[in-house]
Amino acid sequence: MDKRTFLKSAGLIGLGGMLSLDGLAQMVNSVSSVPSTKLAGDEDFWASIRKGYRLKPDYINLENGYYCFLPEQVLEKFIEHVREVNYQGSYYMRTVQHENKKAIASKLAAIADCSPDELIITRNTTESLDMIIGGLDWKPGDEAVLAEQDYGTMRNMFKQVSKRYGVINKVLSVPNHPQSDEEIVNLYASAITDKTKLLMVCHMINITGQILPVRKICDMAHEKGVQVMVDGAHSYAHFEFSIRDLDCDYFGSSLHKWLSAPLGSGILYVKKENIEKVWPLLASGEKEPDDISRLNHTGTHPVHTDLAIADAIDFYNIIGGERKEARLRFIQNYWTSKVRDLPNVLVNTPADPARSCGIANAGIIGMNPKEMAEILHNKYNIYTVGINGAGVHGCRITPNVYTTMKELDQLVNAIAELSSRKS
Repeated sequence: MDKRTFLKSAGLIGLGGMLSLDGLAQMVNSVSSVPSTKLAGDEDFWASIRKGYRLKPDYINLENGYYCFLPEQVLEKFIEHVREVNYQGSYYMRTVQHENKKAIASKLAAIADCSPDELIITRNTTESLDMIIGGLDWKPGDEAVLAEQDYGTMRNMFKQVSKRYGVINKVLSVPNHPQSDEEIVNLYASAITDKTKLLMVCHMINITGQILPVRKICDMAHEKGVQVMVDGAHSYAHFEFSIRDLDCDYFGSSLHKWLSAPLGSGILYVKKENIEKVWPLLASGEKEPDDISRLNHTGTHPVHTDLAIADAIDFYNIIGGERKEARLRFIQNYWTSKVRDLPNVLVNTPADPARSCGIANAGIIGMNPKEMAEILHNKYNIYTVGINGAGVHGCRITPNVYTTMKELDQLVNAIAELSSRKS
């Protein structure tokens, strides 16, 4: 049965034409032989995925990078978990909560391609990476390398350890349009000295969507005896990769972004031999030095969120990482290719498909990004966010798998009109 026939005859459809998870799996299976790159532009297929999202009609949401809200299939499961945990109360908390959390962490490790005993569930990327920054055994004069394009909360944590321990922070600036991987690697290499203890690098820069050559940076840093911490807030469940292949020492991400898990969920990966080098955020009692659970104590927390992560994983696996990546890259290239050559338009994201995926940033020369975002919202009913700093001046555009070509055409037309105003 092909996809079109299936959609007409499917009995596993809920209110509003939304497919259940079982129905979604059957629909996706009906196109299993279609190459991901071809399926990426099949609007009928993605329209069926879109039916699973409750979308606010007031605006076109192109700001999924902050929070990729849950599809209804996952949201309903989340609500069920809230009810069940509330029903069981302390019994659930004292019996199976830790066992369940560990099992879900194993599923997350499978997506990341790392050992389950190297990954824990946290609340977000900030908690994950700030635990590493604040938990290392810093000495006065130690150096850290980071970029001005890194996320603000991590940069603030480096400022705190600088004030507290006398750490010297060396801040570089990543070009929006590098000529090669070597240009980026050499940039980081030039900041390393014999006092450098930790290098932080974005897997995908959050304000532009540029994907950095993390493995090459890790290889270079390790040759110099420097550990590498990767901010993967926007890469996990966005495009396919392997933490083993990255060979980084630490990796953090937020699951409420591209996995579309509930708010308040993230991951922290720590290479096995580094676990004992990190002080926990909160003391966890006596445990083996290389037991990653010693870094996972935060007290009583909303365990129903942990349970819903498993449902978000199911949704992600049904669509398939390769299909999702192909779709996100397709829709980004769709709109950026139409505006790159417009007068007065500055696209702050590399054109090379290997250096980006679903996120991109575009601005109007001479227009404040905040003003641009306000006009897009108020005049064109497009919601996004203005970025003005760190060498980036424009609006970050973050579609999701449910975004349509018609919506992106509206964005392109809006940018074209704004650019012509500046001519």
